[in-house]
Amino acid sequence: MELGADGFEQKLPLLEELILGSDFLGLDIEFTGLRSIFPKGQQTSLFDSPAEWYLKTKQSIQQFTVCQIGLSMFSSMGRKSNKYIAHSYNFFLFPTTLGIMDSEFSFQASSILFLNQYGFDYNKFLKNGIPYMNEEQEKKIKQDLLTGNWKVRSTLDKDQMKVVIDEVTRWLEMAQEGDWMTLPDITGFQAFEVQLVLRQALPTVWTLMKDRGVLVKKVSRQYRWCLENSSRDHDDCRREKILLSARGFAVFFQMLVKAKKPLVGHNMMMDLLHLHEKFYRPLPESYEQFKLNIHSLFPVLIDTKNVTKEIWKELSFPRASNLLEVYEVLNSDLNPTKNSCPVIIHASECIKYVETKYPHEAAYDAFLCGSVLLKVAHLLLYRSTGTSLLGQKLSLSPFLTRLLPRISLPIFFPPAYRPLCWLPLLRLIQSKADSGGIKLEPTFPQYLDVLGPYVNQVNLIRACISKINFSGPDSPSSRPPTLILKVKRWPGVDEEQIYYEFKDLCKFDVRRFTRNQFLLMTNKFKDVRIVLQEYRYHPDLQVTLYRYWRHSPNINCILQISGIVTAWAFLAFILGGSPSNV
Repeated sequence: MELGADGFEQKLPLLEELILGSDFLGLDIEFTGLRSIFPKGQQTSLFDSPAEWYLKTKQSIQQFTVCQIGLSMFSSMGRKSNKYIAHSYNFFLFPTTLGIMDSEFSFQASSILFLNQYGFDYNKFLKNGIPYMNEEQEKKIKQDLLTGNWKVRSTLDKDQMKVVIDEVTRWLEMAQEGDWMTLPDITGFQAFEVQLVLRQALPTVWTLMKDRGVLVKKVSRQYRWCLENSSRDHDDCRREKILLSARGFAVFFQMLVKAKKPLVGHNMMMDLLHLHEKFYRPLPESYEQFKLNIHSLFPVLIDTKNVTKEIWKELSFPRASNLLEVYEVLNSDLNPTKNSCPVIIHASECIKYVETKYPHEAAYDAFLCGSVLLKVAHLLLYRSTGTSLLGQKLSLSPFLTRLLPRISLPIFFPPAYRPLCWLPLLRLIQSKADSGGIKLEPTFPQYLDVLGPYVNQVNLIRACISKINFSGPDSPSSRPPTLILKVKRWPGVDEEQIYYEFKDLCKFDVRRFTRNQFLLMTNKFKDVRIVLQEYRYHPDLQVTLYRYWRHSPNINCILQISGIVTAWAFLAFILGGSPSNV
C-alpha cells in the first residue's frame, strides 16, 4: 500500500496497531543519491577503519535525502501453524518546509536513472511526500511556535503572502462583521502559514482550514479574543496540530523506536545512517557514539546480507548478486527445507505483490527482507537440529528420540523404576502418533535464537572489516590478506597506474607504502591467489603477502638500530675483553 502526505495522519493508529502486533519488521529505503563524488584519495576503500569509513560516508548522508521508505510488518498467524502475514507499506517522503525551516539536498544522476528504470514515481515524492524532521529541527519549530517568532521561508512565499494579505485587507474594508471569504487552493503547510500570518497581521479576522482552501471571517477584537481562548481543541491552527503535521513521518519513527521490534534489512548500513540523520538527530562525529545511538534505538538488528553471505559459503547455492536472487534461490528446489518453510501471506492491501515482482520498490524489498529472514532462519534451525522433519508430522520413533532426553524426572524416582514412569507418557504419545502424527512447528523466538550469532552484525561493503557489531566491539578483519608490491625500473609510478596494471586481471584498492612499494587489498580470496601466481616470476613487479613484522618501516628501523647497537656492543666486547699481559 502506498502512503503520501494525504491521509497519513489518519493511518497512524492502524500503523501503530500493526507494529505492536508484529513479530519483526522488514525495512528498505530509497535515496536521491548513494555516495558523494570525493576528490582522489578521499573515497572509501578497503584500507579504511570503521571510524574512517563512517566519517567519509557521513558526508554523503548529509548531502542526499530519503525519497521512499518501505516497511513490511510480519505477524505470526498462530502457534499451531507456521504461517505469517505481511503488511507492506510504501511511504513517499519529502523534507518539512515550514516557517524558516528549509532543506537542501542533491540528486545523483546514476541513482535517478536507477529508480526510473524500476518505475519510481517522482511526482508522489515531490508533490505528496510525507514531511519529516529530526529532534533538533523539532526543537526549533517548537521554539518559533511558542515565541510567535514566525517567518515565511522564501522570497516566493513572501510574495504570495503579500498578495493574500492585500486581498484580505481590501475585502475587510467592504465586509461586515460576520462575513466570510475563501482563499482557494491553499493546502498543506501553506495553509498553516497563511493562517498564522493573517492572524498576526490582522486583529479583526479569524481563519479556518477547509478541504481546498482557507476561510477568513471578519470578527470584532473581543470575539477574536474569545475564539483564541475558548476554541483551542477545534482550532486548525493550534500549535500541537501544526507540530504533528510538520513532524510527519518522525511520529511514525518514534512508534518504531518505542515498539523495539527486531528490524531486518539487506545491506542496511546506509539505511541506519539515514534513519539516524533524518528522524533522530544529526549524525555525531564519533563512530562509537553512532553505534551506541543505533543500538539504543533498535536493540535487535538483522542484516540478511550478512546472514546469507555466511550460509552461501557453506552450501552449494549459486551466486546471488541481489536480494531478489537470494529470495528466488531460497524458494527453489536447491533449498532442502523448501517444502517445510514458513508460509507467508500478503495482507489484502498488498495484493499486487502476490503475482508480480517489483524489485527496488521499497515495500517490496522490505517484504523480501522479511521473507529471506524466515527462510534462512528455518534452514539454520533445520541444520542445527539435524532433521528434515521440521513442520511435518512425526512418527513415534524419531519424536521420542528427540523428546525423551529433554524431559527430566523428579530426583526421588530411583533409576531402576524410572522406565516405568514413562509408560503413561508413552501411551499418550502413541495415541497421538496413531491418530495422525505429531506436528512440530517452529516459533519466531526459536528462529531468533538460531539467528543469535548474526544479530546486530551489519554488513560493511568497503572497509578493512566486513561487518559492524552494534552491540559490542567490532570483530577482527576476515578480509583476504593484504599484498605488498615492490616495483623495479618504473620511475614515477603512482597508485592509479598500479590499479590499471591489475585491473584486467582483478580489482584491487591500492595505497602507496614507500617510494617503490604499494599495498594491495581485495574482497576476494581468489584474486589474491591469481595475482600471486600470475606475477610470481615477473621481472619488475614483485608481489608477496604483507607481513607487519617483515615489511613495516617502523619495525625495520628498530631492527636496523638494534643491529647497529648489537654490532657495536659485540665489537666493544671483543676489543675490551682481551686478556692483559702480566
